Amino acid sequence: MATSDVHVRLCEQEILKYDLEIKALIQDITECNGPQSKLTEINTDVKKHFHNLRLRIQDFERMAMEQDRESDKQALLSQVEGHRKQMLSNQTAWRKANLASKLSMDKMEKQTLLNGADGDVRKRKMTKEGLAQSASDITENLMSISRMMAQQVQQSEDSITTLATSSRTIQETNEEFKAMTGTIQLGRKLITKYNRRELTDKLLIFLALALFFATVLYILKKRLFPFL
Repeated sequence: MATSDVHVRLCEQEILKYDLEIKALIQDITECNGPQSKLTEINTDVKKHFHNLRLRIQDFERMAMEQDRESDKQALLSQVEGHRKQMLSNQTAWRKANLASKLSMDKMEKQTLLNGADGDVRKRKMTKEGLAQSASDITENLMSISRMMAQQVQQSEDSITTLATSSRTIQETNEEFKAMTGTIQLGRKLITKYNRRELTDKLLIFLALALFFATVLYILKKRLFPFL
């Protein structure tokens, strides 16, 4: 049957989808209590959905007119008429929702103004005792701030003292390092001197041994070979 055509069913599904989305947006408008920018944003979405819905209904009507059998055509045209009536009903509900939302926002704005006026009256009726208590609280706050500042000053002084002590300790340590450096350098010089002395002693021992062996050889020569 032509009514089971895939394109027809897809078009009808899109019409139903737009119809449900429009109803949801209308409910959002009904519950909207402001601000005006939010209401305007929702109405913009509703207009877009109505435009798309109108186009899909026109497509559905065109598909109905293209049906071969008269019975299928009339059945689809009947559905088109039902979708258009539903769209008109949604438009009416849309206008009512906007009216209700604007009335609600106006009521809330008036209530805000009245609450502000009542607040001003209550402020003007503040008693002298209240003013005195406020002055007392301010004085106490100032004294508390003063104590906190004194504590901060004392902490700063303690920090400066600690830094000065640390600086002296570092300076004394530096002096000790300098003294140790001098001692190490002196030790290095002594070690170098002792190394040189050791080298001189070895050289003298070598020369003494050489002289000793030369003397021994000379004596042996005279005893063994006197004719030479």
